[in-house]
Amino acid sequence: MVPCLNEEENIGPLYDEIVAELAGYDDLEILFVDDGSTDATLERVRSLAARDRRVSYLSFTRNFGIESAFSAGYRYARNDWILHLDADLQFPPAEGRRLIEAARAGHDAVFGIRVDRKDRWPRRAASKVHDLLARKLLGIELPAGATTFRLVRASLARRVVDLRLGTPYFLATVPRLTAAWTTVPTAHRPRLRGEPKVRWRSLARHSVELFISYSDRPMAAAIVACLLGALAAFAGLALTLAGAPGTALLYLATGTALAALAVMGRYLVHIGRGQPRTPLFLVREANVPVADADLLDPQDRTPQRPARLAAAS
Repeated sequence: MVPCLNEEENIGPLYDEIVAELAGYDDLEILFVDDGSTDATLERVRSLAARDRRVSYLSFTRNFGIESAFSAGYRYARNDWILHLDADLQFPPAEGRRLIEAARAGHDAVFGIRVDRKDRWPRRAASKVHDLLARKLLGIELPAGATTFRLVRASLARRVVDLRLGTPYFLATVPRLTAAWTTVPTAHRPRLRGEPKVRWRSLARHSVELFISYSDRPMAAAIVACLLGALAAFAGLALTLAGAPGTALLYLATGTALAALAVMGRYLVHIGRGQPRTPLFLVREANVPVADADLLDPQDRTPQRPARLAAAS
């Protein structure tokens, strides 16, 4: 399964490498999920599908984001196991064999760990800080150093998708559903074609969503801060009434309380996302059966969409 956004230069090389390295496995399916590309990505995927029945694809109505893309791929992949590859070819498809061997030992999910990461140092440093905050400070169970390069049992992947979380943070959700996961060291390459799609702003937002959604510690800290702020405020008030300078304590209490309220406000936003919301993704075109609920127009039948399902798999 390959999520892709404006990767026209990589589609052909990626397909060639997947076929060369993984064609020996039975029932190989190469499922591309086009996340609203504006270049020739979809055209190149269509061309591959026209000449190779192993190529499947879904194309979104717009850019919904990487997590929506892999969620759609997990929902509609047709085999019992799903190997998640990025379209940028930084993870060599041949390394998928290492994940497959690990899965045969009885694991439900296997995560690739970059041995010699080829990203720029700011990205590497940010990842380490993110991992430290999540696992050590907030107590979130994450496979240390794990990436989107992973092999997962399809039934488990669909279970995560069907939870319909506001942010389906796969790395944090899998350990909550099964203890049968492991990590495997894998090679990593620099991107040779195209531009990176992940931006610092989206990474920061993604991290905040993880911290708030998967840990209660920020809320507990906010509650403690409110209590301390209240005590400081009462102390400042008592000092002021007694003729002593309590203004500084009042300022401290106010600032602490406001900071705590900001954290609690973020939790309220998270709770609000449990209410009815827009779909995780909408499919405009596909050459695999798609549930009516995931189609923009269930009545629209095109040659690229030979069949439909009554409900998601």
